[in-house]
Amino acid sequence: MGDYKLVAVGTDGSSSATSAVTRAAQIAADAGAKLLIVCAYERSGRSNDRDRAEAERALGDEAYKIIGANPAEEKLRDARDVARRAGAEEVNTVAVEGEPVQAICDKVALHHADLVVVGNKGLASFAGRLLGSVPAEVSRRSPTDVLIVHTT
Repeated sequence: MGDYKLVAVGTDGSSSATSAVTRAAQIAADAGAKLLIVCAYERSGRSNDRDRAEAERALGDEAYKIIGANPAEEKLRDARDVARRAGAEEVNTVAVEGEPVQAICDKVALHHADLVVVGNKGLASFAGRLLGSVPAEVSRRSPTDVLIVHTT
């Protein structure tokens, strides 16, 4: 694993994402690599509250969105703490307005990450099969290696 210089991981604050952050931090620590934690968020008021409520009802646990930059920064602080406890020494964070897959893939490409780590949440769910899941889309669109961590 010594070839990794920058490991990236996405988080939304869920327990699945926290497991992925922990694993990414362990890999970064073992490789002596930097860790980049990415959190996507929606701007408040961007989508209709009724539409959001309907989607959350239909998707259940799969509907985990962060609304606003401040909550995203809070999730990133928590993830940084988790990563440091797991052994990562150099941890950088970035909050990105937009969809999670695009945010992760854009930052992976921009920062030339050698590996992106995502949890497997949503891969086998009905919503994931119907609508697509973050881990499946990241694995298809990422410009680099992807590790899908068994988190659920």
